[in-house]
Amino acid sequence: MTNDPRSALNRLIAAFEAHLDAAATGDETSPAVVAAEDALQDAFFTYDDALFTAYGIELPFDAFDSDEDEDDDEAEDDEDEGAEDDYDDEDVDEDDYDDYDDREVDDDYEG
Repeated sequence: MTNDPRSALNRLIAAFEAHLDAAATGDETSPAVVAAEDALQDAFFTYDDALFTAYGIELPFDAFDSDEDEDDDEAEDDEDEGAEDDYDDEDVDEDDYDDYDDREVDDDYEG
């Protein structure tokens, strides 16, 4: 790992270019794409670390490990499922519909 931000940036740019070339195959499971993704992640974190070490500056966005993203997605899915369960037919108060039963119906209405 390098502590020189310029070298780390050059490595990051090269990793982006290699990823683009690998992605052109259109197969996200190909060994070339997977290797390019790994190299890109490594180069990104190396640059982020070098930038912070040299200047105390952080990149303006967060990057997460894909394993963490999957855990977050599962947690969001659980929350969404819970939201569907919040509504229950038993929550409907029958008194809310009493006004409709008491209305007089105008048989002469031709609407």
